[in-house]
Amino acid sequence: MVKTKSGFEIELSKDRLNNYELLEAVSEIDEDPSAITRVLKLLLGKEDTNRLKDHIRTEDGIVPADKLTDEITEMFQSMVETKNS
Repeated sequence: MVKTKSGFEIELSKDRLNNYELLEAVSEIDEDPSAITRVLKLLLGKEDTNRLKDHIRTEDGIVPADKLTDEITEMFQSMVETKNS
């Protein structure tokens, strides 16, 4: 179980994490920031991607890109820490 500082919780399967296409998408982010959408769908799936977006959505209905990036970064850091413990 991964829980971010904002309170978003998700159970990520080992299969989703052990996905070469996810690795490719992550490596493309520096050159193509739009690759983050592919990372989200590969990591979380469509339903949980929408759940995350709703979790950080502002009262004005905007999904802040910086907050979304922070959430994903936290998830990856949490997974690395869990793997190393």
